[in-house]
Amino acid sequence: MASATRSSAAEADDRLAAYLAPSVVADDLPGLFPLIQHQRLLAAFAALFHGSLAAAQIRLLVLRAIGQRSDAPRWSRREIDAHFAYLDPAKLDTVVKRLADHELLLWDAEDRSYRVSTLGHGALAALSALMQFADGEDAGLGFLAAQLAGGAAAGRIAQDHLAQMLTRLTELEEDFAAAVRSGSELQLGAAQERWQSVFLWMEKGTEAIRTLTRDDLLDAAGWRLAQEIGQRQSRLMRMTGVFGRELAAMARQRVHLSQGGLSSTELAAWLKTRTVDHLVQFAADAIACVPEPVFVTADVMLDVAEAELLRAKVGAGETALPAPAEVAETRDFAAPLPPQLPALVALLAGLAERTPVADAVVAEGWRESAYRFSLLPLIGESTDDPTLTDLAGLPLAIIAAGAALQTVARHGVATIEDLHLEPQHG
Repeated sequence: MASATRSSAAEADDRLAAYLAPSVVADDLPGLFPLIQHQRLLAAFAALFHGSLAAAQIRLLVLRAIGQRSDAPRWSRREIDAHFAYLDPAKLDTVVKRLADHELLLWDAEDRSYRVSTLGHGALAALSALMQFADGEDAGLGFLAAQLAGGAAAGRIAQDHLAQMLTRLTELEEDFAAAVRSGSELQLGAAQERWQSVFLWMEKGTEAIRTLTRDDLLDAAGWRLAQEIGQRQSRLMRMTGVFGRELAAMARQRVHLSQGGLSSTELAAWLKTRTVDHLVQFAADAIACVPEPVFVTADVMLDVAEAELLRAKVGAGETALPAPAEVAETRDFAAPLPPQLPALVALLAGLAERTPVADAVVAEGWRESAYRFSLLPLIGESTDDPTLTDLAGLPLAIIAAGAALQTVARHGVATIEDLHLEPQHG
């Protein structure tokens, strides 16, 4: 058996060498060496998934069913045949033999029974965890957060998990930043919904990072990755304030298409519900086909363009604007700012000492308090919105006093984050 294992390992090394450039040794590659160390594990997964999708599904079906009988984990061959009577006997025999040859199933010669090996249980657990997070665009972040939390609880974490988590968070931040730069209300709304879907997983990741750093489970490289993950998640947490600010600015600049209050955003949302055929009908009389001047050669076009540039450089003489056109007087005016904003700016501008956030934002009702609290992330941010300049320019810093919530129990507010506002004297 040992000689067969050594022969198989030597054959695998020969096949691996065929993919490498001449004079390159596989063991000298840092990224490949860990995979070579775990050839037995990779061979087990290859045994499960090699071949067609149907064959892989049947192997997993058999392995999962054998591993799920917790009251009697040992199976005789007669029990296997009876349980999988709906499978072709020859195919079933091939599947059982393949699983046993690759040590996913262990054969006990004394009581003539099969049971799932430790390697098989590990493969099933990894696959089950991955299947739980297989649905949704950002479910992969949930899987990474779950693996991170599990590793932190067990006291063992791989740098690969931290690097993959950091990569996924970087991709999310780039996507959110692109939505902000687009200036599209629809893209911002979609990004805000996506942020809400990944918020829970970011919280789980934050808890895992705290456990890893508190229990000193990371080396120097892992510590640097954990710091970068924490900084990235902090920036992502602040994106909700960015989304709210941009959407509020767009709401003030929204174009109304009629006196009935129909806006361009509502029109765009309605157009998204139409089919392609309906959109073609709408555009039938609105879009004209412009013929391309294929009869004009490139040399002639270049000569005309050069002449126009020279004429513009020398000066085309006096030009006059056309006469003003008759336009209807508009009766639409920008909505006034909510009174809570200037009241909050006036209150915060007068702070001379460290003050709990609850004393600053809790107003006469829950709605007013929530609005004030949502404005706090704007303090210290750069903004082009003149209505928010006074708030953003306040010399204040928001400091977290503790992880627990502070009890308020007044004006409809039960608890609030234990934060403080501290004046910054520069």
